[in-house]
Amino acid sequence: MGFFKNKITRLQMVTERGNGFYVWNGNIYQSDIVLSCLHPYVKAVGKLVGKHIRKTLIQDGSIKIDTNPDAYIRFLLEEPNPYMTGQKFQEKLATQLRLNGNAFAVIIRDSAGLPKEIYPIPATGAEAKYNDNGELFLKFYFLNGKSFLFAYSDIIHLRQDFSDNDIFGNSIAPALTPLMEIVTTTDQGIVKAVKNSGVVRWLLKYNKSMRPEDLEDGSEKFAKSFLGINSVGGVAATDAKADAQQIEPKDYVPNASQMEKTTQRIYCLFNTNIKIIQSIWTEDEWNSYYEAEIEPIAIELAGEYTRKIFSRRERGFGNAIIFDALNLTCASMSTKLSMRDMVDRGALTPNEWREVMNLAPIAGGDKPVRRLDTAVVGEKKGGDE
Repeated sequence: MGFFKNKITRLQMVTERGNGFYVWNGNIYQSDIVLSCLHPYVKAVGKLVGKHIRKTLIQDGSIKIDTNPDAYIRFLLEEPNPYMTGQKFQEKLATQLRLNGNAFAVIIRDSAGLPKEIYPIPATGAEAKYNDNGELFLKFYFLNGKSFLFAYSDIIHLRQDFSDNDIFGNSIAPALTPLMEIVTTTDQGIVKAVKNSGVVRWLLKYNKSMRPEDLEDGSEKFAKSFLGINSVGGVAATDAKADAQQIEPKDYVPNASQMEKTTQRIYCLFNTNIKIIQSIWTEDEWNSYYEAEIEPIAIELAGEYTRKIFSRRERGFGNAIIFDALNLTCASMSTKLSMRDMVDRGALTPNEWREVMNLAPIAGGDKPVRRLDTAVVGEKKGGDE
């Protein structure tokens, strides 16, 4: 224990155990409202494409840019581990991040120190510890009772609502729980009202005093005769000794306005709306959602991957990981066709434009092209003096 200092920040995923981070116990994730808010976010993050970029300064002052120059990094981004693709890996991290305010993944390195696999960490709790040299370690606790200790330099850690804690982000649970209690109570009231509405109650009023056993016997005979499945034509008769009266059940059903307000408050917590959820957005509406929700995590993923996969020396030589959002281009056909002007001016390669159009790449399409009537500023065009 002398290896670590006394400063420990604890993270609990289910119930509070101190200054740390807490996650859902699984019940909230089963809510249809929560799932509908999560789906657009998670699917969009999964569509981000990780790429290894290397920028090299040439002697003439220009910068050479290579995409995926090292095969092992490209494989790591496409297949982080043997059990999932990069898309599913990013979706898993996005789900953990959105519900819990934190998402963790551990980098497994080979004997040479190169990253070979990345695994998400489905822990129930975590503790942040510092050793005598001030290095940060995270100790994770799992459902089977085991625990593992990893150096923070090998942990990809995504955070949101990062405020009062030095290491961990804040969960959405405290704000979402009371709203979900309202939704649960409302749903239960509706189910109960629907069930009761199908029950017809009857009151037999006898015109003279009767013994309790005679009242019970009369009720049973009436139920068998009038409410029984085998009654002919659904008709039964009573004599003058009793009157049959139907009693309509009255149950409280929450009005639509109350339900809508609670749902809207949940949407606001997830920074979404019904158009995003039902995929009936316009280009501008989706772009607003992308810039507010998806772009920040794309930037955070790029930063975490870059600083945890590459050393400072490697980053000094221009190595970086970026997450391309070209697959998230949600534009009309006219907008996509207008992007051909970007190809003419060398801003997009032909294959990048074809990817927007959902077309397969072509040979030679990864090289930028430029129309003959355009040139770099300061350069002479053919035939000009």
